[in-house]
Amino acid sequence: MKKKTFVALALTSCLALSATLTGCSLVSTNNRLDMEQVIATVDISKSDKFSDKDAPYTDAVSSKNIIKRELVSYFLNVGYSYIQNGSSYKDTFNALVEALCNNAVLVQYSTVALLQEAAPSVIEAFKKETEEDKKYELLLNEVNEDSVNLAKYKLYSSINSAIDNYEKRVIEEDDGYEGTDKRTTPTNLDTEQDDYYPKNEDGELDYGIYTGYGEYTLKNSGAYQKDALDGTTRSTRVKAYNSFLNNLRRNNLVDGEKEADVLTDVRKLEYIKTEYVSQLESRIINEYYDFFEEQKETALLNVEYLHNAYNELFTAQEVNYGNSSSAFDTAMSNMSSSSFILYSPETDDSDWVIDYGEKFAKYGFIYNILLPFDAEQTVQLNALKSKLTADGDNDAFYEARNALLKNIATVDQRSAWFNGETDYSFKPDADFAYYGKEDGRNYLFFENNLTDSEKGGRYEKLQAYDGRYSYNGKVFQNKDESYTLVPEKLDIDKMLDEFCDYVNYVMNDGKAGADHITVNKDSSKYYAQKKFYKDNEKKDEIDYSLFTYATGTVGFDFNSKDLMNPETAQYKAMSAVNELQFAYTTDTSVLSNYVGYSVTAYDTSYIKEFEYAAKEAVGRGPGSFAVCAGDYGWHLIYVTYVFDNQQVYDIDWNDTEAVQNEMKTEGTFLNLFYEWAKSNNTSNISSTRRNQILNEFNKDTTVTKYQNRYQDLLDLDK
Repeated sequence: MKKKTFVALALTSCLALSATLTGCSLVSTNNRLDMEQVIATVDISKSDKFSDKDAPYTDAVSSKNIIKRELVSYFLNVGYSYIQNGSSYKDTFNALVEALCNNAVLVQYSTVALLQEAAPSVIEAFKKETEEDKKYELLLNEVNEDSVNLAKYKLYSSINSAIDNYEKRVIEEDDGYEGTDKRTTPTNLDTEQDDYYPKNEDGELDYGIYTGYGEYTLKNSGAYQKDALDGTTRSTRVKAYNSFLNNLRRNNLVDGEKEADVLTDVRKLEYIKTEYVSQLESRIINEYYDFFEEQKETALLNVEYLHNAYNELFTAQEVNYGNSSSAFDTAMSNMSSSSFILYSPETDDSDWVIDYGEKFAKYGFIYNILLPFDAEQTVQLNALKSKLTADGDNDAFYEARNALLKNIATVDQRSAWFNGETDYSFKPDADFAYYGKEDGRNYLFFENNLTDSEKGGRYEKLQAYDGRYSYNGKVFQNKDESYTLVPEKLDIDKMLDEFCDYVNYVMNDGKAGADHITVNKDSSKYYAQKKFYKDNEKKDEIDYSLFTYATGTVGFDFNSKDLMNPETAQYKAMSAVNELQFAYTTDTSVLSNYVGYSVTAYDTSYIKEFEYAAKEAVGRGPGSFAVCAGDYGWHLIYVTYVFDNQQVYDIDWNDTEAVQNEMKTEGTFLNLFYEWAKSNNTSNISSTRRNQILNEFNKDTTVTKYQNRYQDLLDLDK
């Protein structure tokens, strides 16, 4: 189980952001002296709350000076957003100074708390060390052997990312190609695992900064070599690094005259040294909170605690959702891995009741793969729609619309992942197994997550996205690094075949195996249909069942507790269908939704053909699918989740061992609920502790501010 990492209050700058802001000078003409002014000092050892137990560490907690450069840097990172949201410069800078002081208090307190647990030799060495970064490194190495490497990695990767932003522009100017297309990408894309840093065989950090100067070559940049931009050269990198420096100078974060002899040695810049100290301080606070929280977690987070939390939430939802279907509809739209629905209300008979032995409507979630009319077909459809009448005599329209639907030819929509702002495509190694390989298809996407997300890997797995569905078409790379794509055209029958084949492929783990899918369709009967109204006296009620082209089921035993458990058949099927959504649907609003669109048991805002087919599929349960016609084209609807009863999860809380096992199994409901409860609990613990520390130690006796030294920043409104 992953250890939670608390987001500390250390104010480490996001270099990738601050260094790319155009900015303007915020200080006086005497920049160097001005930026080095001390604007506040913090020393918690002066507080009367500093107890006898803390006294031996008084000399270890030396007075902390906050200089103006830190305030300007902090403003460039977060202050601009305050201004954009309507705050004045005065209020913004006063808030930032207060935050910097709070942070210094927390760092000093956390340092004392960790020193109290350290070995005497470490304490003695800490007191003797005069350089701030070396002091923190000593203490962190005692507490957590990974902390210092993590701090360095966060800093170095931030610097590389900042320079990357500039180098992209240089490379694009050189090669003449710049993609602009966008398409939504899956959840967790390029998200690194918690507490990851690249290591060499000795367990040391294998990652360096690449500027193109001196020792900062690509060859010496360790694991960054894998992340380096395509087309990078020493020349393009040097240009990018110079732009990076110029922006830091423009914002008065680097002194071009004083530091002229070290400008090409990035780690010797005072600004970068300060950023490294800030990273170390962030780790100090995190390590203290981890230590404090672990003491509290053991007593609170057990099966009994979890059961009580479950009952409390269930009771609240029973009251709320039982009296309001709209409240439940809202809850469905917000459901996620940290926003749970434990209770679903009863449903009454409605106009959309589906009879499968039991007569009731259901709530559920669906994916929607929309295969649209092309431009010419849309013109023809609009011409047909102009002739619609209100008297129910529109059979000719629906018959003609079916003829247009029959000729829809969809293609793989992922061209933006080749030629967009970021090229996510890659050619897999010859021994890598994926769907379409035997047909000569040779491009996949998201190499980082797909090939480096196993246990101990660098990246998170993509959420409900298998990743082995290759681009459906031919791909040619051009001299300017763009791509020419010749996609395969699919009508609805070929799309259904592709759907079934890929879902089976994923459920069988890429090997030959059972056919898990049943499909019911009669194309000849569907296209021969000429009457679309129910046979009643008025003959004005449309029979929406006649717009369902096909139905089917993906076979698996559904368990609501295993919705996000990657080891289950239901998750594998869902992740395959979700990937096909990303590949083919032009309804992009459904992409990266947790488990798709919510379908209420009552009236919806969807078009009626879609609503009928979706409710019919939801009525049959998870794994069901349907293809229906509509004015937008074909809809391939897949059911991911259904609420069958009021008690959504059947949990035997008396079986302590079974509950504990599920709490440890990734993706199960109890695992996600446990992580949520733990996060809430420890967050409250940390927040409470933080407030206690600040209330006790951020006083006039411990914090001194020199407002006259940053008055020019407060006066920027004038």
